[in-house]
Amino acid sequence: MNAVTVLRPEQAPDAVAAQPALRECVARAVRRYLVDMDNKQAEGLFDFVMQEVEAPMLHEVMSWYGGNQSKAALALGINRATLRKKLSQYGLL
Repeated sequence: MNAVTVLRPEQAPDAVAAQPALRECVARAVRRYLVDMDNKQAEGLFDFVMQEVEAPMLHEVMSWYGGNQSKAALALGINRATLRKKLSQYGLL
């Protein structure tokens, strides 16, 4: 199991420094998925990846802000109504 260090925004030395790590995680996961497909045509990959990433992201952001939807929506850059819709969609409400 890999250990993950969680940094609050004020603890992060540079917000940009965290970006490549996230990108690389996504890139590795997509590569692995495609390899696992074993030459079968992947279909709906965009929606699949977005659902796999969006639900845990929403969960973590909501936890981070103690369930405060207004703060979470602000952090995510979406309006509160959109956040509520997405939380409901993923059964997180």
